[in-house]
Amino acid sequence: MQAILQSSDTELDIVRALRENCERPFEDAHAMPPAVYTSEAFLALERRDVFRTEWLCVGRASALANCGDYLSAQIDDQPVFVLRDASGALRAFSNVCLHRMSVLLEGRGNVRRIVCPYHAWNYTLDGSLAAAPLMDRQPGFCKEQYKLPAVRCETWQGWIYVTLNEHAPAVESHLSELSKLIEPYGMGDYVETFHEEHVWDTNWKILAENFMESYHLPMLHRATVGPHSRLEEMECPPGSPAFNYHWITKEASLPIGNAHPTNTRLEGHWRRTTALLAIYPTHLVTLTPGYFWYLILQPQGVGRVHIRFGGGLAPEFVDDPQAAGYMATLKTLLDEVNAEDRRGVEAVFRGVHAPLAKPGHLSPLERPNYDFARYLAGRLGAT
Repeated sequence: MQAILQSSDTELDIVRALRENCERPFEDAHAMPPAVYTSEAFLALERRDVFRTEWLCVGRASALANCGDYLSAQIDDQPVFVLRDASGALRAFSNVCLHRMSVLLEGRGNVRRIVCPYHAWNYTLDGSLAAAPLMDRQPGFCKEQYKLPAVRCETWQGWIYVTLNEHAPAVESHLSELSKLIEPYGMGDYVETFHEEHVWDTNWKILAENFMESYHLPMLHRATVGPHSRLEEMECPPGSPAFNYHWITKEASLPIGNAHPTNTRLEGHWRRTTALLAIYPTHLVTLTPGYFWYLILQPQGVGRVHIRFGGGLAPEFVDDPQAAGYMATLKTLLDEVNAEDRRGVEAVFRGVHAPLAKPGHLSPLERPNYDFARYLAGRLGAT
C-alpha cells in the first residue's frame, strides 16, 4: 500500500509541475519537466487518460484498398486490427482469439479468413467465428456465440482512427477545425506509396515535440535540410485543443513539393506552402501540395517508441511519369533526416535523466510544444 501511495504522490507531483509550467504565458514558458519523460508513473497516467480514451490514428485508408486487406495496431495494451470487409467498409476488431487469447494477425497483409496461429480457430471478415477444429465434439460449445469484439473505427481525411472510448465524439467533429484549415490540399485523396515500422530508444513525447518545432532544423539537420531552412519563414500560430500546426512557405527543391500544374485546388502562396500538423496525441503529418509523409507513435515503455513511418503523393502526381523518381529521391532524403532526428531525440532522452537537467525557456518557434504540454496537462487526471 505504501508503494502505491508513493507512486500516486509521484504522479501528482509531476502533473502539478507540468500544470504550473503551462499556467505561465507562452512568452515565459519553459520546456516540460524531465520527469514527464522518465517516470513510469507518469506513463501509467498517459495510458489511462490519453491512450485508452482518445482517437488514435493507425494508418492510411488507401493502404487497405481491397477486400481482406488489413493492418494490425495497438491501443495501449489492446491489440486491434482494421480490415476492408466484403462490402468495402473499413472495420476494426479486437485482435485476440476468443479461445486461448492468442494475437491473431501481425503486421499488414490480405486474408480471406482471420485464422488463429495457435489452434486454427478462424473468423470471417465480419468477426464471426467460422470454424473451430474438433469443437463440435464439445457439447457446451456453440459457434454462434463467438464474435470478435468490434472497436470504434472512423476515417478522417483518408486516415484511419480507432478508439476504445464509446463516448468520444466522432473524429470528423473532433478535427473539424483542422479540416477547415487544410481543406484546399484535398489530403483525403492523397495515396500512400511507402510504409515502414521502426523502434527508437527515446520517450514518445520527445519525438513528438521534435516533429512539432522547426527551431532545430539549422543545427540538427545541418548536413541535409538545415542549410535550406529559413527560420524567419516559419509561422507558428496558437494551436487548438486537438492539434497544433505551423506553416513553411517556400519554393521546393523537388517538383512534388509544389502544386502540380494540373492542381486547381490550391492558389497563390498555397501552391508552395507546407503544413506541419501534430494531431494529438500521436499523429504527425507533413503535408505539402504534392506529397505527404507521416509518423504515428506508440510508446513501448518510457524509453522506447514504436513508429509507423509512411508517405505518398497527391492525386495529380500519382500518374505523373516522373513522380516515382521524385518520390524515390525524397525518400532517400527523409531516411537521412530521420537518422539525424533519431540521434537527436535519443540524445535528449539520455539528457533528461541527468540529475542536473533543467528545462529552459522555449523559443518563439516552439509554440507548438507549449500547446502540446497544455494538452497533456488538461488530459491527465481528467478522467
